[in-house]
Amino acid sequence: MFISEAYAQAAGAAGGGNAFQAFLPLILIFVVFYFLLIRPQQKKIKQHRELLEGIRRGDKVVTGGGIIGTITKVDNDNEVTVEIAKDVKVKVQRATISGIVNRTDPVAGQAANDSGAKKGGLLAGLFGGGSKQAAPEAPQAPAEPEAPEASDAEGERKDADKS
Repeated sequence: MFISEAYAQAAGAAGGGNAFQAFLPLILIFVVFYFLLIRPQQKKIKQHRELLEGIRRGDKVVTGGGIIGTITKVDNDNEVTVEIAKDVKVKVQRATISGIVNRTDPVAGQAANDSGAKKGGLLAGLFGGGSKQAAPEAPQAPAEPEAPEASDAEGERKDADKS
């Protein structure tokens, strides 16, 4: 009689609220991971893809290995030729380019390379924003200094009119 009998506790009924409460922390962790890790990474990938699509001949670029060079030829969608020193040209994959140091102005006859991408939206087109370039201002002639007083002949004429 030294050992007492053990009785099992009555188990509570499993309810729908308990299952949701169990998954709530996992859902909150996923939401935090989405906004802090996944979404910014997707934005960065999209910007890098746009950067790679916009490279053209004459741009000064940095490769993934840290080599700085100038693009001399865009071979195809996957390869470009980069000049890293005088008369030293290297073919690299477009995806290995990590950044653009200096951009060149687009060449006037390079419309085929731009693929007709129109920038701006409907309102930018209506109100003239985005794609228009400002016309260069014409140089203005310097203004002539104004004479502080009228010349002697005009002064004499004014004196004659008064009398």
